Amino acid sequence: MTSVLPAGGVAEQPTDRTAVRLSGVSKVYGRGPAAVHALDNVSLDVAPGEFVCLVGASGCGKSTLLSLVADLDRPTAGTIEVAGGARPGLMFQEPALFPWLTVAGNVGLPMRLRKVSRAERAERVAELLRTVHLDEFGRRRPHQLSGGMRQRVAMARTLALDTPVLLMDEPFGALDAMTRDILHDEIERIWQQRGLTVLFVTHNVREAARLGDRIVLLSSRPGRVVADWRVDVPRPRRIDSPEIAAIAAQVTDRLREEVRRHGS
Repeated sequence: MTSVLPAGGVAEQPTDRTAVRLSGVSKVYGRGPAAVHALDNVSLDVAPGEFVCLVGASGCGKSTLLSLVADLDRPTAGTIEVAGGARPGLMFQEPALFPWLTVAGNVGLPMRLRKVSRAERAERVAELLRTVHLDEFGRRRPHQLSGGMRQRVAMARTLALDTPVLLMDEPFGALDAMTRDILHDEIERIWQQRGLTVLFVTHNVREAARLGDRIVLLSSRPGRVVADWRVDVPRPRRIDSPEIAAIAAQVTDRLREEVRRHGS
């Protein structure tokens, strides 16, 4: 049975511990009249092992929020805590692979930078390539792979960081529908097998309903948390199922209200 909170409601937050906690986070770029207020007083808890999808209109601060959690930038106000002090892994929309390195070389690069021994690195790379079903492509170069395969390499490289928190910034947005659907299955499988905590940014509301335990809606700039839905649909899910369509419609209606309210 599908259980979604009424639009504008707030999902029940975890009461024991959190993997990621944002408390009153704001981000302003620049000063004076030209200052851009990207985020305003965002508070959000993500439980260990939870898959949370962030949606919102373009420019609402979703990617900015991920950059702050990844410690690539600092908030203007507020605090961000990641359990254990571990730096999360961040996966972008573009694979950003090094063309002169093989698939194995790209996946092993984070370990090479940490000075992991060659033998241990080779064993770990082989395991990661098996995880993303690319174990026969380790010697290939990125230009020899399809778009979906390059994203799998990027996923394996992010997993090589050995962090329990995975940040994903529209990683499947540039892919065709069939490839995206296959990769939805892959990321869900990896997330469940490894017990990862995932914070996933997307413009695709159906994708959010397909993947997320929760869907968090940010307002138009400055980004604020304006709605938080808990998705109660058994897994595995299908993006074209009636349950997912119903949830996506509810989130889309609330998103449209927000866009109209801000005149975006």
